[in-house]
Amino acid sequence: MTRSIITAAAQVGPIARADSRAQVVDRLIALLREAHARGAELVVFPELTLTTFFPRWHMTDPTEISAFFETAMPGPQTQRLFDVARDLRVGFYLGYAELAEEDGLQHRFNTSVLVDRAGKMVGKYRKIHLPGYDAPQPERTSQHLEKYYFEPGNLGFPVWRTMGAVMGMCICNDRRWPETYRVMALQGAEMILVGYNTPDDHTGNFDFDSLTGFHNQLSLQAGAYQNSAWVVATAKAGLEEGSRLIGQSMIVAPSGQVVAMATSTSDEVVVARCDLDMAALYRRTIFDLARHREPQHYGLIVERKGPVPPPEDAQP
Repeated sequence: MTRSIITAAAQVGPIARADSRAQVVDRLIALLREAHARGAELVVFPELTLTTFFPRWHMTDPTEISAFFETAMPGPQTQRLFDVARDLRVGFYLGYAELAEEDGLQHRFNTSVLVDRAGKMVGKYRKIHLPGYDAPQPERTSQHLEKYYFEPGNLGFPVWRTMGAVMGMCICNDRRWPETYRVMALQGAEMILVGYNTPDDHTGNFDFDSLTGFHNQLSLQAGAYQNSAWVVATAKAGLEEGSRLIGQSMIVAPSGQVVAMATSTSDEVVVARCDLDMAALYRRTIFDLARHREPQHYGLIVERKGPVPPPEDAQP
């Protein structure tokens, strides 16, 4: 018997800084209802879904900053989304800014949660690979200050057995790093869910930034194929407060093939039936990690921030 999950990537168009949580949640519920009407059992929303992408600004007032963060999930403004999802029997992934108190201290994380079809939160992930800077860059016309607003996640890359599958989560820049997918694949992940907000000017170098769409698709397809997993990637998209977010929400099969992709930069739902046995096929053949992976022969792997220096006798 084939195991499958009908899955939707629920892309969200621009969110203005002045938009309220209630307005955004109304849009998310509309997308959830559309996905359900098209048969979806699982819906993936973007990174920082509930607000505009605020790390593009340098704010110093703690009250102003805190307004973009959630202290509870679900909270007073998001409970409606959980209730509708429960009533429709649809699970979902939701990205948001989390203000957490741990060990008597406040921490800020770029977070996502996984909610099952009963409306129960079954998993939480905190973004590990934070891009950008921890202080404003005077030479740049647009800022990217995730390191200023967030700490690196402290939960690792766990997976969850839920909704008939083994699922993992990551967020935005995580999708560019091969370790992200491999750590979850080694735990048996069959589906990897990722939300993102990606502008087309994030480095300030035109030659690099002109390839933003290509790099987005490349990383998602490579991660899916090399780790025998479905990847469901959902964007915030469109011209948001002067920033051009690329969109390209897509669902990628374990074969690396894109089976569904958004065609707009607005609110849009794309749906595909994700055959979990397809992931199993690739893991029995080319990417049988237990039989074919040979980490003992990979050479020196060390825990360090920089690259391993070359041998002293290496040629320039």
